Amino acid sequence: MGTAHRKRLRKISEKPDLFDQLPDDLVLHILFKLSSSASCPSDFINILITCKRLRQFALDPLVLSRLGVKTFAVKAERWSDSSHQFLKQCANAGNREALYTLGMIRFYCLQNRGSGASLMAKAAIKSHASALYSLAVIQFNGSGGSKNDKNLRAGVALCARAAVQGHIDALRELGHCLQDGYGVPRDIVQGRRFLVQANAKELALSLRSMLTWKPQQQHVDEQQNLQYACSVMGTPITGCPLLSDFGCNVPAREVHPVNEFLKEWFESRPEMLDHGLRLCSHRGCGRPETRPREFRRCSVCGTVNYCSRGCQALDWKLRHKVECAPMEQWQGVLEDGGDNGIGGMVEIEEGEDVALVG
Repeated sequence: MGTAHRKRLRKISEKPDLFDQLPDDLVLHILFKLSSSASCPSDFINILITCKRLRQFALDPLVLSRLGVKTFAVKAERWSDSSHQFLKQCANAGNREALYTLGMIRFYCLQNRGSGASLMAKAAIKSHASALYSLAVIQFNGSGGSKNDKNLRAGVALCARAAVQGHIDALRELGHCLQDGYGVPRDIVQGRRFLVQANAKELALSLRSMLTWKPQQQHVDEQQNLQYACSVMGTPITGCPLLSDFGCNVPAREVHPVNEFLKEWFESRPEMLDHGLRLCSHRGCGRPETRPREFRRCSVCGTVNYCSRGCQALDWKLRHKVECAPMEQWQGVLEDGGDNGIGGMVEIEEGEDVALVG
């Protein structure tokens, strides 16, 4: 009787797993559909460590090409050769986010300018808006080269392509370029039109964040959503909301993971910013200078510097508007139809003082 019982248990234990009976094409199709919905790197890592079969399919180029941006939200303190190889594997599979993320890390953090710019260019060819905008910033500043390597017309062209993709910072940058005649013939009316579009998209993102509020998070998010609603109506609220150019309060947008990575990387490695190199003063950027005095500074206080007019406009509304100078000093600028009260920027390379904004 004992032997028969053991045989019956062995048959039960040897019963094939239902997952193993699923066709390969079906498993691959499911992973292909779900690969872009990962909310953090651990979601994908959990798939890799579940079983050999899932790991094999998860590393298929078809699946890697669809991984979403949050899958690559690696922390700077956890950067390793394996992280680098995984990003490279996804980039080789044609993943746009991997191309852009690895390109930014190589260009700024690892100081491999050629390879980083090449990867971002590949992402830009695939119509990745952030890659197009980042290449525009590189062209505006001549990053990775000398001041003579600046190409304002190429920067404007890349901004225009990113703006077509709906990139808010590119729209804002293009608007300021047109208003100032920076790299493009001056057109104040068209410039203001692009600024209005940028702020409309900014407001739409904030409203969308309100609509995606989840009831189960009521105890955490109730006060936050109340502040969102008050900000849209123009009611004074506490905190530090982002002021749009419309004059109403709009919450700050979510920062791209690679910008968070850049910020953490250089804050934890201050020795990489020697010889007077500085980070962009906009807290959501993280871009460093690639040569001394590459970025432009605020023409009023001279204590902050920015990689782009887009970063300056965002940081002005977020915090520098209060820190730079009393609002009374900008009253004349507003009355004269100036740049929405935003302080000017000057170049400081080679001792020059070239005012970009009146």
